[in-house]
Amino acid sequence: MPGARRVSAASSVAFTVVVTVLVVVGALVILAILALSGAPGSVVLATLLAAVPVGPIVACYLWLDRYEPEPRTLLAAGLLWGCFVATAAAILLQGIGGVVGGFTDTQTLEIVAPVTEEACKGLFLLLLLWWRRAELDGILDGIVYAGMVGVGFAFTENILYLAAAYNGTDGMGPGGTEAVTATFVLRCLISPFAHPLFTTFIGIGVGLAVNSRRGSGRVLWPAAGYVCAVVAHAVWNTSTAYGLGHFALAYVVLMAPALISVISLAVWSRRSERRMLAAALTDAATRGLVPATDIGWVVDLTARRRSRAYARERGGPAAERAMRDYQQAAIELGFLHYRYLRGTPPPDYAARGQRFLQRIDALRPSIAFPGQVVPTR
Repeated sequence: MPGARRVSAASSVAFTVVVTVLVVVGALVILAILALSGAPGSVVLATLLAAVPVGPIVACYLWLDRYEPEPRTLLAAGLLWGCFVATAAAILLQGIGGVVGGFTDTQTLEIVAPVTEEACKGLFLLLLLWWRRAELDGILDGIVYAGMVGVGFAFTENILYLAAAYNGTDGMGPGGTEAVTATFVLRCLISPFAHPLFTTFIGIGVGLAVNSRRGSGRVLWPAAGYVCAVVAHAVWNTSTAYGLGHFALAYVVLMAPALISVISLAVWSRRSERRMLAAALTDAATRGLVPATDIGWVVDLTARRRSRAYARERGGPAAERAMRDYQQAAIELGFLHYRYLRGTPPPDYAARGQRFLQRIDALRPSIAFPGQVVPTR
């Protein structure tokens, strides 16, 4: 167990260092591109407009991520990766493709961009799968992290497109308010979900890989997700190159159904997590690991909020924090125990399980759920 803990800590440090260095380098590249893209006023305007859809979309992903909230630092890392690393790498690769491969603008739009952009975005999910696998419990986690990367990528790309539209350097006209308004409506209001949707396919593949019992599945699922992301991205880009009619057809016939399907899958995954956690914690309770009477207060979101409010009324913010920490430890144990029951426990299963149990044992005597007078174990 000590060895597993050291390996886990080393992986976390390696992931943090690699992501931080790449984000800084990517940020410098993007800032340089923005500095050269036109007047500062147009960049500021483009940034403000590009930021409009970010908050609502991020809020949707955070709503999905409520049973076992992912570390905010990792979610922020995914957002920054999309903003800087994926965007800078994609611009570099597409530039090399244009010079070395001789790709035309149409070929770049329809083929090169989908292949390179989804690879650059998906790399963050593969790094998570490689170095921070413990943070991935299934499809929903993959969707949430993919969404963050996609939102970040779309934000920076929209800045570039909006600035180019305003400056008249996008080849679509003289620029100005009318041009930037049309670009804003198209990219930020009609299709702000596009990049998150494409990368979500990779997230689904990574989520399936985490719980795959076969080694081949851990490779094939992410690869299949990447292929689906590239195809969806290519269809979308191609539709934009052949006029409004083709774009509208692709939007209604392909992209809208794909978006609805992914949203349905995400909501279903969120609901299935409750059933899965209840079953896993019930099994853990039969083994004497957690009190069976606590399970409902942990897996039901309404009951969870009610118990935190009850703790705050009885003991103030400190009691609420203790309740929140206890519930989080129980949830983490539930996900871990579920993977054990499926036969796909992580390498550091025993060490992580002990840490969760220690937190549960330390916190349980200090909390009480509504209707309970004396905590029991």
